[in-house]
Amino acid sequence: MSDWRHVRTARLWLDEPVEGDADDLFAIHSDPASWAHFPAGRVTDPAAGPVMVGASRRRFDRDGLAYWSVRDADGGPVVGRGGCAVPDEALAADPTGRGWWNLYYRFDQQFLGRGYATEMGAAAIEAAHEVAPERPVLAYLVEHNHASRRTVDKLGLRLVWRGPDADDPDAEAVRLVYLDREPDEELVAALAGEGMGPAGLVG
Repeated sequence: MSDWRHVRTARLWLDEPVEGDADDLFAIHSDPASWAHFPAGRVTDPAAGPVMVGASRRRFDRDGLAYWSVRDADGGPVVGRGGCAVPDEALAADPTGRGWWNLYYRFDQQFLGRGYATEMGAAAIEAAHEVAPERPVLAYLVEHNHASRRTVDKLGLRLVWRGPDADDPDAEAVRLVYLDREPDEELVAALAGEGMGPAGLVG
């Protein structure tokens, strides 16, 4: 089994976060421009930086994979956060106890348009399939985030659910769920527990 705590792609260094990454991670997640499609998600508490570091390290220990700090130069500043991680609520929601991999990416706004999310996402999906192939890879999006939709399309994920976004204060917001495989009955039940009923699944 590979050690996925440190991964090198063509242009990126993907590493398990360390304490020194906390300020960069907070800066990325507190930037209002980073949350243009979901303003309510913006992080405002500086303590969130160390929390992100600790959460990734705990999940690397537990699951063998979690969200990386992303750099585009060896030893350079953090330009993004992303990867595949098993959310704690996924383990609780899935009656099989299997859970799922949540694909996530968020980058410093000055680095958008370079294809970094796609490059990082491809490595994350490869890692997830090696570490625990029985766990599906999911990506949650809001429908009007066209850039993220293009990214998951390039990564080969397919739309399996479309419906109201219960977590968004915008009553008109629509959530999309993308998946790397056909959803089985257990996953449908778990998604229903997350507020996305089986009737919303598309074939």
